[in-house]
Amino acid sequence: MMIDTHWRNAIPILAGALLLAGCSEDKPTKAEKVAAASVPGAPPEGAADEAAKQAPASNVSENNGLIEFAYSYPADAARIAELAKALDEDRATKREALIAAAQRDKDAAENEGFPYRKHSHRQTWQRVTSTPRFLSLSAEIGTYSGGAHGMQTFDTLIWDRNRRKRMKPVDLFESSAAFDAAIRDAFCAGIKRAKAAKGIEEAPDSVFAECPPASAQTVWLGSSDGRYLDRLTIAIAPYEIGAYAEGSYKINLPMTGALVKVVRREFARDFLPIN
Repeated sequence: MMIDTHWRNAIPILAGALLLAGCSEDKPTKAEKVAAASVPGAPPEGAADEAAKQAPASNVSENNGLIEFAYSYPADAARIAELAKALDEDRATKREALIAAAQRDKDAAENEGFPYRKHSHRQTWQRVTSTPRFLSLSAEIGTYSGGAHGMQTFDTLIWDRNRRKRMKPVDLFESSAAFDAAIRDAFCAGIKRAKAAKGIEEAPDSVFAECPPASAQTVWLGSSDGRYLDRLTIAIAPYEIGAYAEGSYKINLPMTGALVKVVRREFARDFLPIN
């Protein structure tokens, strides 16, 4: 008896397809992975880490007669359970503070018979860089509380994956004083160039003539290759080094050998100087 070669060749193909189908059905679900990470003896953060793996970016906004509120952070932060929790708590705290201040001013406006001006808080966290050890985030914040104009400020954070800890960039250096000393000349020269680009030259007796400590401003650490921290920006809010009309400043600086020398020893291998 002869067997049709077409069907004979099809049998192993069909069997392979059924095997693959069975394997795909056996893949654990998201809930099963979270449950497995929760068993006794598993790392304490395992279940939360598993649950956060595919978390999307967070973007919460609210706009009504009392307030305008917006707060967002990227998926890189949402996928770190502890960091997402901290940012959610920060968002809730700032929203509550905004509502309390706005309601107080609205009540005062109604009592005194003048129009209420809606208060606002808009905060956007963005990824500066992500290296094997660190996630670096920057935030730009715009607020308005009923005055002549709004205000722009900045924030920053570094997430250390090894220590599972949120840090400020300056915490990676031996001290604020050491950071300031290593960066002062380049930072002050950068301010002068940035002001000159706006056509501003400070008089020697101006209240803004003195160069402030860089560590007192907002420090953002970045990377050009996704491996080492080798970039640096100092964000300066209005009124810090000039009148409100000048706006804010962002001073980009090199990651020099002198600066890397004052990095704390445990972080030294994560930095790369330009010289």
